[in-house]
Amino acid sequence: MTTVTVCVGSSCHIKGSRQIIMRFNELLKEHGLEDRIELQGSFCMERCGEGLNWQIDDEPFTSKSVEEAIQTFSAKVLD
Repeated sequence: MTTVTVCVGSSCHIKGSRQIIMRFNELLKEHGLEDRIELQGSFCMERCGEGLNWQIDDEPFTSKSVEEAIQTFSAKVLD
């Protein structure tokens, strides 16, 4: 099973991590992937100044916006 972890620490939360989690969850449901992809939150990924932080398994990603995170997620997880 693949694990997608989104930082929900203060800095990422303010930048939109909640929206990312909600949208990732919607996309997983739309594509019928809930049983193959686990979505979870993490309290600090220690890259606060870089942007919105999240990862797929052990591969870290930093997105400048919610839209960028969704585009990357779609390319990496849904394709």
